[in-house]
Amino acid sequence: MWAFINKLRSPKWFYAISAKLQPLFWVAATLLLGVGTVWGLAFAPEDYQQGNSFRIIYVHVPAAFLAQSIFVSMAVSGLVFMVWKIKVADMAATVMAPLGAAMTFVALFSGAVWGVPTWGTWWMWDARLTSMLILLFLYLGVIALRGAFSSRDSGSRAASVLAMVGVINIPIIKYSVDWWYTLHQPATFTITGRAAMTMDMWAPLLMMVVGFYCFFIALTLTRTRSEILRREANKRWVRELAEEAN
Repeated sequence: MWAFINKLRSPKWFYAISAKLQPLFWVAATLLLGVGTVWGLAFAPEDYQQGNSFRIIYVHVPAAFLAQSIFVSMAVSGLVFMVWKIKVADMAATVMAPLGAAMTFVALFSGAVWGVPTWGTWWMWDARLTSMLILLFLYLGVIALRGAFSSRDSGSRAASVLAMVGVINIPIIKYSVDWWYTLHQPATFTITGRAAMTMDMWAPLLMMVVGFYCFFIALTLTRTRSEILRREANKRWVRELAEEAN
């Protein structure tokens, strides 16, 4: 683990290793999302209560999972940056934030659309919905903090602290349906427990969830590589890469 952390201190090493990993995750994301979408929308059976409206689950659940996971990843990256001063961790956290905010918005919007046929309303100040809305504000706060300081390091530290403090909202989101009375249904997707749906409905959902995570990793690697080139533009190895490309 310590050897890996020491390697992360080198943006050049991360740039090289990510070049090998990036295509694998893009291919996996494309295949899983393509098959999962077609299977879930066209071949999975209707829900016996909600009919075809339940199919929004194939976007809503993966987006909600990813929104929470990205914020945890940002908090961990912020901790690594603050403790070990590893620049690549801060670069990764920088590029994660917009995707996390987008996934949170997708989860909220798809949930609102799903709520109309299920609850009869677009929005309720439900514990799960409210805590997800707070998550969106936390993402926007992290993004805003990075641009609020004249010094990039000061902005990075402030954003890291907010991410580490704001991560307390993640268990609130997860357990809100257990701690408070809520209209939101309990978890319909779990790896460790018994599935709350039949296998022909659960399998495409699993593919979508894994596909979303592969997409997240692929996009993070791609954008972190771009961020490395931007921040390390004056380094010799970057100039050599530019010369080779030309």
